[in-house]
Amino acid sequence: MSMTSFSDWLYATQFSTALRETTWVIPNLQTIHIIAIAVVIGSAIATELRMAGIFATDRPLPDVLHRYLPWMKWALVVLLLTGALLVIAEPGRTLNNTLFWIKMALVAGASLVTLRARRSLVLATAGGSSAITVPEASRGLSWLMLLVWCAIIFCGRFIAYA
Repeated sequence: MSMTSFSDWLYATQFSTALRETTWVIPNLQTIHIIAIAVVIGSAIATELRMAGIFATDRPLPDVLHRYLPWMKWALVVLLLTGALLVIAEPGRTLNNTLFWIKMALVAGASLVTLRARRSLVLATAGGSSAITVPEASRGLSWLMLLVWCAIIFCGRFIAYA
């Protein structure tokens, strides 16, 4: 089954039709989705800038990660749920769009790096000192991750125009 035929089938389902035809659903889903994006990006900026040695340098790195990573994790769950509903409502707009798939790949990669690699730093200090030195390579990765999160925002915004 091609993506186009799958999109057509999904568009014709009762659930997709109900999402589209209930006037308040799409605007509310988009609003929640955008708020969750703000939480993810805000958390990413805070943690990545701390890793780069720019933000909250007076705070131990594990404290900053403990504070922001849970927010990011739950906001990503909200993004997944609202995004899935938005795709179901308008599958042709997203599933056949190259920018959508680029965005999904970037989100998956950035989420794994941020939530897993950064979490490993927290776990490494769980039994010891809260003061750890950020490796120089990790600082470069922080700047790269900030660029990736910006690319995700641009891809998401330009899905409507592609």
